[in-house]
Amino acid sequence: MKVGVLGSGDVAKVLASGFLKHGHEVMMGTRTPAKLTDWTKQNPKGRVGSFDDAAKFAELVVLAVKGTAAADALRAAGAGNLARKPVIDATNPIADLPPTNGVLRFFTTLEESLMERLQREFESARFVKAFNSVGNTCMVNPQFKGGRPTMFICGQDDAAKRTVTGILEQFGWETADMGKTEAARAIEPLCMLWCIPGFLRNDWKHALKILT
Repeated sequence: MKVGVLGSGDVAKVLASGFLKHGHEVMMGTRTPAKLTDWTKQNPKGRVGSFDDAAKFAELVVLAVKGTAAADALRAAGAGNLARKPVIDATNPIADLPPTNGVLRFFTTLEESLMERLQREFESARFVKAFNSVGNTCMVNPQFKGGRPTMFICGQDDAAKRTVTGILEQFGWETADMGKTEAARAIEPLCMLWCIPGFLRNDWKHALKILT
């Protein structure tokens, strides 16, 4: 697939490299191309452009920016360029505040997720929440003694979720579909849970799993 990754931070770079590793074409969208100089040297097949360029290029869009910048990044990408395309939403609504006893603080409530806000504004995009409940070092082909970890997803469009499930299979995950967009109210706070061992014990090498 042609994948447009919006962002230039660690999550964006890790996911973009993962898509290249698995044979996809990738363009990263950024406002500051200089941030991706090292990435392009390490990934000569990858391309870099503006948010608008990456969204136009893409068959699948990946939103991998700070939660506070998510809406602005999508506006820069252009609603028309996102229309009818699957958009993997890897963001979390983390507030610009320090954690309390290891617990992150969000700028949303349990009655409305960031993904719901984005879906409401960009109603023709096919958002799928994924990759928000694990650190970037474990996003692509993670190796755990307990086997494949679980990635929790949700979204309004079943076809888009099937596309994302296929990507997750490539990236070494099992998928748990939690339903429609409202489920992001539960999935986004998994980021809080995942981060607590890191903040309290500097343990950042773990993932979540459903057992049946």
